[in-house]
Amino acid sequence: MKTPDFRLDGRVALVTGASRGLGKAMAFALGKAGAKVAINYANSHEHAQRTFQEFTDAGLQGMLVRANVIDEAEVDRMVTEIEAKLGPVDIAVYNATPDQPLKPIEEYDWAFYQQMLDFFVKSPYLITRRVLPHMKKARHGRIINITSEVFRRGTHPFSAYVAAKGAQTGWSRAMAGELAPWQITVNMVAPGWIPVERHANDPEEMKEGYRKMIPMGHFGLPSDVGGAVTFLASDAAGFITGADIPVNGGMTVC
Repeated sequence: MKTPDFRLDGRVALVTGASRGLGKAMAFALGKAGAKVAINYANSHEHAQRTFQEFTDAGLQGMLVRANVIDEAEVDRMVTEIEAKLGPVDIAVYNATPDQPLKPIEEYDWAFYQQMLDFFVKSPYLITRRVLPHMKKARHGRIINITSEVFRRGTHPFSAYVAAKGAQTGWSRAMAGELAPWQITVNMVAPGWIPVERHANDPEEMKEGYRKMIPMGHFGLPSDVGGAVTFLASDAAGFITGADIPVNGGMTVC
């Protein structure tokens, strides 16, 4: 019996929104498993360069690629650059996100809803369509959407984000069935609230209130998400598709 292989040597991974936070943890986890990783970012070049320097200092292989992942022309350029430098993309992890303010519905406008849909549906659609020819030819591919526990919990007042994450979940489920004949898996990782850099100024009482609700009694770490993503990217998960894996200490159960 063949032992499940968790290594990713020879694979090329793209992680969007990977210069900090959970995306950074995913990129490092995939790199440590042997993949060559394209670290995507959109805004802070200086911060992204520091992240990539840390990545290479750890002996990991990859590249830094700047692109707006909701723009079709930039997605095409990004993937073309990755193919030229690292090779065709075998693993695509969709993590890029805009700001996520909690507001009652009266304080949102449709442009904000549209932005959420652009990041969580349009971007996965654009990138998947661009990388599919290689994956179909190779009869191998891993598409991993970073969703959220908020869809199961119906978190409020957070309607724009929750609705877009629901759409992302539905898209992932449909794609799992559509791409299965080519041995391409489409899965989801749904983190809970795992404090990272952008949560540094969040009220401590808010953090503590959430922590008290976690059945395991403590916050998760970015590496917990990185581990789940690496598993789904590996050959060990080759017969898993359409799954939505919560990484939240028991806050939700499937």
